[in-house]
Amino acid sequence: MSILKSLKLTNAKPVRSSDNPVERARDKVISALVEQKAMAEAKIAGQHFAPTHMVWRKGADGQRVQVEAPKRLRAGWFTDASGQFFFGLRYAGKTIEFAKDKNAVTIGEFANLPGIIDKLIEAVRAGELDDQFAQASAERGSMLRKAN
Repeated sequence: MSILKSLKLTNAKPVRSSDNPVERARDKVISALVEQKAMAEAKIAGQHFAPTHMVWRKGADGQRVQVEAPKRLRAGWFTDASGQFFFGLRYAGKTIEFAKDKNAVTIGEFANLPGIIDKLIEAVRAGELDDQFAQASAERGSMLRKAN
């Protein structure tokens, strides 16, 4: 009996990430917002939040090896001079304006932040910030082309 005949064969294709740049931007922002929410929840609970990711480094023998390293995250929230909390969203190296001359969401108490991030995730999924993402991406692209 043939070994291949003992296996269950099928015609399958791997799932590919979206080729649509709008979908890629939404996915990227949503994953960043999920990390921000986890970081905020850890701070509220008084715990340390230390996400990691896999990176390539040179080992002791000079060969490249993949190791787990701490991920650098910047908190999306900040305070003003009066001590009030705000949350800002960045994409493609630019601060996103939610409306004309409005670049932050007022949080009030820090404990409200996870709920506000959930609302921002819903807004991104609904496509309410697609124009701002496209504009920030175009500005970054033109900036990178000038540097070359």
